[in-house]
Amino acid sequence: MKITNVYIGGWFQRTMLQLTEIYDFLRAAKTQLNLDHDKLLELRKSLGIGKIDYGVDGEEFVEFTTNVSITVKIYEDGLIVLNNKDVSEDTLFADIDELTDYYEQKLSPAINYLFSLGAPVPKELANIVNVYPYFVVCDRATKEEIADLLSRTEKQKYFEFENKNYDVTRGDKYYFINKKTDVTDNIEKYIESQIFIREFKGQMHRYLNMHRIIWEKIDKVKEQVNVKGADIVKFSSTLEGYAKTVNLIDGRINQMGTYISTREKISKSDEGLAEFLAISGYRFETLKDTLDYIKYLWDMTQTYLSSAQKLFSGLKSDVTSKSINSLTIVTSMSAGASIIGLLTKSEPKFTIFGVIYFFVLAFLGWSVTKVMSYISKNRKYEISDISYDKNIE
Repeated sequence: MKITNVYIGGWFQRTMLQLTEIYDFLRAAKTQLNLDHDKLLELRKSLGIGKIDYGVDGEEFVEFTTNVSITVKIYEDGLIVLNNKDVSEDTLFADIDELTDYYEQKLSPAINYLFSLGAPVPKELANIVNVYPYFVVCDRATKEEIADLLSRTEKQKYFEFENKNYDVTRGDKYYFINKKTDVTDNIEKYIESQIFIREFKGQMHRYLNMHRIIWEKIDKVKEQVNVKGADIVKFSSTLEGYAKTVNLIDGRINQMGTYISTREKISKSDEGLAEFLAISGYRFETLKDTLDYIKYLWDMTQTYLSSAQKLFSGLKSDVTSKSINSLTIVTSMSAGASIIGLLTKSEPKFTIFGVIYFFVLAFLGWSVTKVMSYISKNRKYEISDISYDKNIE
């Protein structure tokens, strides 16, 4: 059996404008942005770039070779595919590690720095450790040889597909693609389609989980039956932080529909993928339905968060109003004491008793203010909210 290629890849929303920026960086470490030029040169050097091509294949793309037998292809929609051609059965896992290391330690840092300005990536997404699907391409392997590869990497076979050019045996993290002819274009198209679909599904699943996490965090804030006045500002700031994250993620989700429609047209126009798309479970309509469901959940999350913010905004106003009333009382007491003093004395005289009297009044005013402030901060404010049955999502 001969192993000819190993592929990995990923996808994150990009456009043709950003592809042009990537192309300028790959050619000469150039950018129109205010980035450290020395760092750009260092990151470009680490990639070991050889030949660079700019082309169109359904979408515009940039492709470059490296000094470690790895080819990188970046499409305008953000799909990235890495291909290691210098592989063998004996060194398969070392070759996979080399490919993964190039992606994580060289390519990703370079792309991340190039796009480090502008709208931030939510911290909940920034530190995600991706589990890449590895696509291992074999040449005319027997079923026994493929089964042996599967047993060395996965314990269970999830999916099997056959057509006239290649067979696919899929585990969880590994896809074994066995070429039956010399046709290779369809294999690469298939791999690109699978990377996009898996990454698209993976992002939606992360957004689903983040909806659950953020909803529970909002619940934890709102579940306080009574809250101290001193804690209201803290809770309001917490909710404001959640709002920023929700808005950033909502923007990402709203972008996704355009990308899937374009990828669907490209895949369905390829005759080599038509048979697979017809029988597999990865129908683009299903992805679209799932995306609509995720959008609906995030709309609910935004509405729920907005209601929580309005609730605490009302409590803040209540605290402010009560504080003003307390200060008014203190001021009135001080003014009353001054008026009484003026009415009971014929003419002002500077005496020791007068000085003591002044400081006593000042101390009483300060003490009353502190007491009122303490009462305001520790006053329990009731949170009135509708409770929901959470058994159905």
